[in-house]
Amino acid sequence: MQERYYEDLKVGDRFKSETYRVTEEQIISFAREYDPQPFHLDAAIARQTMFEELIASGWHTAAITMRLFVQALNFAEGAIGLGVDELRWPTAVKPNDVLQVETEIVDLRGSRSKPSHGIVRLRYLTTNQRGEVVQTMMASALVLRRR
Repeated sequence: MQERYYEDLKVGDRFKSETYRVTEEQIISFAREYDPQPFHLDAAIARQTMFEELIASGWHTAAITMRLFVQALNFAEGAIGLGVDELRWPTAVKPNDVLQVETEIVDLRGSRSKPSHGIVRLRYLTTNQRGEVVQTMMASALVLRRR
């Protein structure tokens, strides 16, 4: 896929990612390393919680969202994250869920401090195979301009 630059974007553009299947092994492995709560680590324990089954950490969902976003937009030299707002996990991710991210360009403006880059405001919507929203967030990123 061709690399994208700031000039390739316009407000209202939407980009859909490929899909990504989340396995039980990945959920447990991520939780062991980064979010060791019982409902992320052990299906038997998780069944006794309000979730009634093993669920992925929201931070795992965020990491998968980032992967899918990066692959879908393929920014030249990458997108430098400036911040995330309004991060929400309305529905838990479960083993074998298939995630997809839709990214919308909400705002564009030149960077005063880094004229070689532009600032892109993004809205992310991550859904599962049933169309349920598993994550939403707004973010800003620094993206390279063409030279």
